[in-house]
This record gives sequence, C-alpha cells and structure tokens, in this order.
Amino acid sequence: MSDRSSLSPLERFLCLFTDVRAGEGGTALAMFANVFLILCSYYLMKPLREGWIAVSPVAGLDAWLVKALMTFGQILILVPVIAWYSRMVDRLPRVRVVTLATLFCMSNMVVFWVIQPDYFIANLPWSGIAFYVWVGMFSVFVVAQFWAFAADVFSDAEGRRLMPMIAIGATAGAASGAKITEFLVKGGFAELLAGLGLEPLAALARQTLQTEALLLIACLPLGVSLLLTRHVDAGRSRAAESQPSAARDTSGGLNMVLSSRFLLAVAGVTVLLNWVNTNGENLLFRVVQEMLAGEAAAAGVTGEVELLEFTKNGTTAFYGNFFSWVNAVALVLQALVASRLLKYGGFAPLLLLLPVVALTSYASMAFLPLLAVVKGMKIAENATDYSINNTARHVLWLPVDSDVKLKGKPTIDALFARIGDGMAAVTALVGAQLLALATETYFAFNVFLILIWLAFSVRIVREHKRLSEARAESAGE
Repeated sequence: MSDRSSLSPLERFLCLFTDVRAGEGGTALAMFANVFLILCSYYLMKPLREGWIAVSPVAGLDAWLVKALMTFGQILILVPVIAWYSRMVDRLPRVRVVTLATLFCMSNMVVFWVIQPDYFIANLPWSGIAFYVWVGMFSVFVVAQFWAFAADVFSDAEGRRLMPMIAIGATAGAASGAKITEFLVKGGFAELLAGLGLEPLAALARQTLQTEALLLIACLPLGVSLLLTRHVDAGRSRAAESQPSAARDTSGGLNMVLSSRFLLAVAGVTVLLNWVNTNGENLLFRVVQEMLAGEAAAAGVTGEVELLEFTKNGTTAFYGNFFSWVNAVALVLQALVASRLLKYGGFAPLLLLLPVVALTSYASMAFLPLLAVVKGMKIAENATDYSINNTARHVLWLPVDSDVKLKGKPTIDALFARIGDGMAAVTALVGAQLLALATETYFAFNVFLILIWLAFSVRIVREHKRLSEARAESAGE
C-alpha cells in the first residue's frame, strides 16, 4: 500500500476504485479515457450494423440466418487478417502498429459511410454483409490491441492493481456509446437545440445527425484515443529505455496459440465462453417470443399487422429494461468488486467466478425455464462477464512476453471468439431445424459446456501461476 501523503488529489480519488501508487495517476487516467473512447466508438457502430444487415437480404435466407452464417464468414477472413497483423507486430514498434491499424479502420469507416444504403448511392449488393463482417473484425484492430497494449505497458504488479480500474472505462464507454446512438437516432440533439430556441441549428441537426452520421461521429472518439495511446507510449517508452530487449518471437499469431499450452487453454475458454453466452442470448430471445405469443393470444391480438406491432414493441421494451439492468449491475461490480476481488483473492477467483455463476444460472434455467428466472440469471451472467471476467481476461496476459501479448491476444479475442459464436449458430440451426429441441434441453447442454469450460479455466490458473512466478524470478535476478 502506498503512502497516501505522497499521492496527488487525482491519485487519492482513484484509490476509491483500486490501489494507485504515486506517479501512476496520469497514465491510469489516460488509459481509462482511452478505452472509454474506443468502446464508445464501437457501440456507435454496432447498432448501425444490425440495421444494415436487416436490409441486406440473401435470396432464400431469413435475416437471422444470414447473421448466423456471417459468423463463419468472419472466421475465414480473420485467418489471413491475423497473419498480416502478426507480420506488422514483428516489423514495427508497438505504437506504429496501433497507429496504422487504427487509421486503417478510420479510413474504412469513411468508405462505409459513403456507401450506406440510399445515402449517396443506392444500396450496393452485399454492402451490409461486408459491413457486418468488418465490424466483427474491428475487435482485432482496435479493441483487442488496446488491451494487448495495456498489458504490455504495465508490469505484472502494476497491471494487477490498475487493470480493474481501467476496465471501468470500457464498461462505461460501451454504455455511453449505446446511449449516444439512441439519443442521436431519435433526434434528441435536434430537440435539445429546438428547446433552446436554436431552430436553424436544430434543422441542420435533423439533416445531419441521424443514423447515416454515426460512422463519421464514431471516428472522433477513435481519433482522440489514438492520441492518448501515443502519449502513454511516449512516456512509458522513455521509462523503459534502460531495460534490456527480449528476443522477439516471429511466429504468426495462430501458430503461436497452437504451440502453447497456456494459449490453447485461453483459446478453449474463449470458444466455450462465447458458445455458452450466445446460446443463452438465443434462448432468452426464444423465451421472450414465447411469452409475447402467449400474451398476444390472451389479449386477442390476431391480425398480422397488429401482432407484428405487439411483438416488436414488447421485445423492444423487454430488452431496453434488460440491458439497463445488465449495464447497471456490471458497472457496480467493475467499480466496487473487481479490484478488491483481485487484490484479496488473486487471479483464480477472478477467472473462475463467471463459469460458476453461469453453471448456477443455466442449471436453474433448466429446472425452471420461466421468463423471470431466465431474465434474472442472464442479467447475473452478462453483468459478471462484462465486469469481473472482463478484468480477468486482461489480467491473465500480464506475465507473458510482449510479442505474445501483441499477437496472441488479438488472435484469441477475435478468431476464437468468432468460432464460439459460430458453434452457437450451429447449435441453434441443428437444435431448431433438425432436432426440434425443447428450451430446457438447450439449457442442459449449456451446463455440459460449462463443465468443460471450468476444466480449461483450472488449467489456465495453474499455467498463469507458473508464468507469474517465472516472471518474478526473472525480475529479481
């Protein structure tokens, strides 16, 4: 514990969330703001992705099936993309890699802004599909590389103290991006200007700050985040100039993962986590639709148009409430629990908490597949995932070598996460189309997957402890 008398006012404030030492406040706040801006930008694009794919039909396929199949499209494209990214990591300093990848993504955002459906030009065939796949790969170039950069910037000891506080920025940025999107799309900014008597500006806002503008608006926080990255790197690089350089691992990201027991275990957990969670999201949606169908029948809503309107409004209202609870609980867990759990319990309970919560949740849902139970358990699972487990996923990279962080983490967070989503798509297609499984059976299948997930997690805890001890011994020599 640091001597609080030597802390700045900023550092004393940050101590409310984690243990901050003298001189760390500026870097910690810059990294907090950095990830806040990145996630804010990301969540300005995600709703646009859903709307664009909905008006990008493929003959003979429903929109939800097109979305499921695009998961496999992402996997096929990610393999060469990750190979290219790994070569950049081998050849360039880390800040150049981050800069080029971020600028490349920003240029793509401008291109997609131009070709949006019925904006400057008519709807180009497959443009919505291309955008859907691209947003899925955004995590390789920007989101995952931020966390790899953060794990490389901080030492193991620093990261264990500061990562939980920085992760609050990710949770808050995601929530803020979603709220800003809703505010802009519904014309909230224009209404605000009109309420202030600024009708000319309000009219301009109605014309420019709608759905079509989201991609350009998302470039702004992303550009500022890049400046923060370069600022942090400049300061930390000067501090590390006297440290000896380790030999570089020139393996590609995928080969690196497949040749390491630790990384294979992390990849396995990533696949299973996303498989289980996406199964759960699909099942929650199914239970909500079953509930609404029953309510519509009880209310005598039978007309096609009226039934569609009833279902749309009911689904929107349910998920609005659901996401509000998830974000609220996740923010509390991230701000008040994550850092304390890591400090007093260590890495093991941080990593194992989510599969334990998920196991309890899906076992409960299998016995009582009622909407209230499913909703409550999914809130617990998602909130724990977005807070405690989000911290664990980034802390686990602290004791590994720099090249492994910068190549292995983006590979796992992107490619293997998409594989998990793809397995969930297969589960939905086979279960619904071929086997006609009951909802309870899906929940029981998730319990089976979670038991395997727990076994992989225990292996990660053991390997992480070994790597941490080896890094501590190396630092002490």
